[in-house]
Amino acid sequence: MNPNYYEERPWGSFEHLLDTDYCKVKRIIVKPGQRLSYQYHHKRNEVWVIVKGNATITYDDNILEVKETEMVNIPVGTKHRVENKTDKDLIFIETQTGTYFGEDDIVRLDDDYGRDSE
Repeated sequence: MNPNYYEERPWGSFEHLLDTDYCKVKRIIVKPGQRLSYQYHHKRNEVWVIVKGNATITYDDNILEVKETEMVNIPVGTKHRVENKTDKDLIFIETQTGTYFGEDDIVRLDDDYGRDSE
């Protein structure tokens, strides 16, 4: 896949910064008042580094408040969601490692936009 791939989503947007067979790196923007689906993955780990704004993260049913420059490690199988409760864009860098990085490795448990698992 093109490392400069960009996609709009109902909650904001993402772009690929790096896409290799050993990792994928995305820049993700979450619009004010929006959140991603509550989900987990079978084949990948994720590390999120908050680079602009503050994130509210649901992590295996626990709520974490994560500030700019802080990071969260999300192992395979961990339920997770990021939410932007502020009035400014939230920007974070997501690094994926594992055996597969396709969007069809998303198992959605809850989604504000009516999407099923990819």
